[in-house]
Formats: sequence, structure tokens, C-alpha cells
Amino acid sequence: MRRGEFITAGILAVLSIYIMWKSTELNIGYIKGEGPGGGAWPFWLSAIILICTALIMLNAARRTSPPSQSTEPVLDAEGRKMLVQVFGGIFVFVALIGIISMYGAMMCFLFYYLWFLGRHTLRLSLIISILTPVIFFFFFEAAMRITLPKGMRFTEPFFNMLNTFIY
Repeated sequence: MRRGEFITAGILAVLSIYIMWKSTELNIGYIKGEGPGGGAWPFWLSAIILICTALIMLNAARRTSPPSQSTEPVLDAEGRKMLVQVFGGIFVFVALIGIISMYGAMMCFLFYYLWFLGRHTLRLSLIISILTPVIFFFFFEAAMRITLPKGMRFTEPFFNMLNTFIY
């Protein structure tokens, strides 16, 4: 799996460099009275991804990550199982956005990822999976004035309650 780590990190590094380059076609700085330019978020998120890929390559080169210690060339049985579980979770996450909102889907995905896949404690999984969407709601709705998908009508009372803190 060590080779797979290098291949994946390399592909992600090339994609992040490309996105950084394309995002500079828009303003990546702060626009007075408006906020960040259209290219700011893609640029800086891609820069963070590029740093992460460098760390993945470093760990693979030093053989400090569990996948880099595997003798399989690309994916072993555990890696294939994890890949299916993660992509299955992402598929369900995307499917839930239109039903229970971006924030509800985020909460479900985080809980699944932390508790089921990450094997963290129930308490930690619940705290993070509940607080993160609430923080994101206030960040996007209040600070950025960006409305994310709210899902079906039965989620409106929850968002109306949170909106009372904004306005």
C-alpha cells in the first residue's frame, strides 16, 4: 500500500496545485466591504491539501503510517474495506443533503466517520458531530452570508431557531 499512498498523494498534489493556479484567476485576497474574493477559499483550501499531501508522502517515505508498512503494492484487504466504507458514507452524505439539509447530512456523516470508522468514544463522536454543523451554520449563514441547502421543509423549525441568534 506504500505505492498507493505515493500515487494518491501525488494525484492530490497535482490537483491541488491546479486548483490553486485556477483560483488565482479570481481575486484571492480580501475585498473591502465584501469579504474574501471568489478565489480565496479554493486557493487556501487547496494549499492546505497540498501541505497534507506532503505530510502523507513524508509518512509513507518514513514508513510511519500503517498503510506504508503493508506489503501489498496498492491496496490490501483492509484498505479495500475502508475505501468501500468511506465512499459509501460519502454517497449517503450526498444523498441526505436534499432531505435533511447540508448540516444534518454533515452531522450524520461525522458521527458515522468518528464512531463507526474511527472507533472514537460515543461522547466525543456526539459532541463533534453536533457542534461542527452548528459552528458551520453560524460561519456560513451569519459571517459569510452564504446559504447552504436546507433540505425538506421539516428541517425549517431548527434553522428558524438558529436564525434567531443571527438576526
